[in-house]
Amino acid sequence: MAAWRISVLVLLLCVAQPAFARGSKVVLQAPKAVRALLDEHFVLPDTVLREDSERAAFMRRARREIPELLATEGFFSASVKLSKITRAGVLEVEVDSGPRTRVSAVEIELRGDLQSDPARAEALRASWLLPPGKAFRAADWERAKTELLALLAREDFAAARLVSSDAEVDVAAAGARLRVVLDSGTRYVFGALQIDGLQRYDPKLVRHRATFRQGAPYRRALLLEYQAALQKLPQFSSVVMRLDTATAVPAADGRLQAPVSVQIVEAQSRKLSFGIGYSTNNGVRNEVNYQSYNFLDRAWILNGAVSAEHNRQNLNVGLNTPPNAAGYGLSWRAGVEKTQVQGLRTRRDKLGVTRSRSTGKIEIGTSLDWQQEQRRPRGGIPETDQALVIDWHWHRRAVDDPLAPSDGGLTEFRVGGSSKAVVSDRDFVRGYGRHQSWFPLTGNDVLSLRAEAGYTAAKTRLGIPQEYLFRVGGTQTVRGFAFQSLGFVEGGAVVGGRVMSTFSAEATHWFGNWGVAAFTDAGGAADTLSALKLFTSYGFGPRWKSPVGPLALDWARGEGEPSPRLHFAIAVAF
Repeated sequence: MAAWRISVLVLLLCVAQPAFARGSKVVLQAPKAVRALLDEHFVLPDTVLREDSERAAFMRRARREIPELLATEGFFSASVKLSKITRAGVLEVEVDSGPRTRVSAVEIELRGDLQSDPARAEALRASWLLPPGKAFRAADWERAKTELLALLAREDFAAARLVSSDAEVDVAAAGARLRVVLDSGTRYVFGALQIDGLQRYDPKLVRHRATFRQGAPYRRALLLEYQAALQKLPQFSSVVMRLDTATAVPAADGRLQAPVSVQIVEAQSRKLSFGIGYSTNNGVRNEVNYQSYNFLDRAWILNGAVSAEHNRQNLNVGLNTPPNAAGYGLSWRAGVEKTQVQGLRTRRDKLGVTRSRSTGKIEIGTSLDWQQEQRRPRGGIPETDQALVIDWHWHRRAVDDPLAPSDGGLTEFRVGGSSKAVVSDRDFVRGYGRHQSWFPLTGNDVLSLRAEAGYTAAKTRLGIPQEYLFRVGGTQTVRGFAFQSLGFVEGGAVVGGRVMSTFSAEATHWFGNWGVAAFTDAGGAADTLSALKLFTSYGFGPRWKSPVGPLALDWARGEGEPSPRLHFAIAVAF
C-alpha cells in the first residue's frame, strides 16, 4: 500500500504538477503540456473564496476560459472540475486537457496566373508549414497562412490574396482537416518611380540608387534592397516604398505594370558632433566632426574631423559625390596624421580619391593616393618618403546582423602599388586579404574564425610609407601583445615589415545581451617571409551587445610576454 501511494505521488509531481499564481487560493492541477499556458493567461483569485456563490462563479469562469485557452494549443476536448475544497478554503481544480489535435489532411487551392506555372505551384504547396501529422495550434495555423501568402507575393504576384481558409476539427478523432484558397492574381512588373517629399535634392539622387529597371519582373527583395539603400543616405531621415498596384496598367504578355511609390522625408542638411572614447590601442579619444549633406546644393557630402588620441592625432577633410547612373561615386580626401607607436614617430600628409560602387553585398573600388611621410624611429635612421599609389579593393559583407553578426562572413581583398617613375621613392606592389566567418553552434553559442595576410613585394622596405607595410599586435589582431608591437625591429623602434599574417578563433556564449568569450590568436609581421614568426596568445572576456555593436573587454596572455594584458574595443573585426 505504501509503495502504491508513493507511485501516485510521483505521478502527480511529474505529470500534473500544480500551477498557481503567487498568493493564490486556488490550485490548478494540469498536465505539463498546458501548465505554462495556464500560468501565463488564466488569472487565479488571490483571496479565499468563502461563499458558495463565489466558488460557483469562479468555476463557471474556469469552465469557460480554460477550454478556450487550451483550444488555441489544439486541445479541443478539455474539461475542468472541482476536485476538493481544503479545510483552509483552498479550491483544488483538476484540468483534463484531453488529446491534442493533429493535422489529418491539407488542401491548398491556387487560383490566378500561378496555375500556368505548375512547378512553382508545387513548390509553394511543399513549403506549407502545417503538414499532416503536426500538432494543430492556432498560432501555427495563422503563421502557416501568412508565410504561404508572403511566399507567393514575394515574386511576380504583388497583389496575391488569401481568398478563404477553413479548419475542420474532428474532436472525437483529434484530427483537423485544413483547406486554404489563394488567388495569385496577375503577374506584375516594375513601373516608373513616383518620388514625393524631395525639396533640396535632385531626383537623380533617388533614381540612381534603384536596384531594378522599369519593366523588370516584380521582386519584393529588390524593392526592400532599394529602400534600404536610400535609407542609408544621410540626406534622408525616412523612406517608405511600395508597389502601387491600384494604378497599374497593362504591359506585355498580359502582365500589369505598376509604378513604385517612394515617399521621402529629408534629414537636416548639416551636423556638428563631439565625441569622446577610449581603446587600449590608442588611449582616450577626443573628436569633433562636421558634416554637410548638401554642399553647394549638389547633394555632395562635405565632412571634416579633428581627433586627438594618446598616440595619434588626425585632421581630415573629405568630399563625397552621389553615384552616377552606373552606380559609381567619388570620394575626395585630404589629411594630416601624426603617430607615435612603439618608438616610431611619423607624420603623414595625404591626398586621395576613390571611385567605388556598392551592389548588394559587394563593394568594389579603385583609389589613387599620394602621401609624404616623415619617419623617425627611436635609435634608427630618419627618413622622408613619398608614394603615389593606385589601389584596387573588393569587399563582401554577407552577415545576418551588421552590428552583431552570428552567421555569415566578411571578406576583403586589396591590390595596389607605386612606381619610381611617377612621384614615388620606391617601386612596390602590395597585396592584402582578410576573411572572417561566424557559425551559429546553438541558439546561444557562436564560433568566429578570422584570418588575414599581407605581402609587399619590393627590393627593400626603405622608401615605402608605413601604411603600405605591416605591424600587428593589440585589439583585433593578436591580443596579449601591445598595439603594433610585432614587426621589424629597427634601433629601439618597431617599424613595418613587408610580410604579415594573423589568425583567430573565438567562441562566445550569450546570456541575452550579455556574453562571455574564449579565444586564441596567432600572428606576426616581419621584413621577409623566412623571418616571419607567428606569436600565439589566448584569453577570455565579457561581451555586451550595445547599440553600436558588441563591446569586448578581453584578458589575454601573449607568448613570451611577462604579464597578461587587457584589451577593450568593439568586437566586430571590420
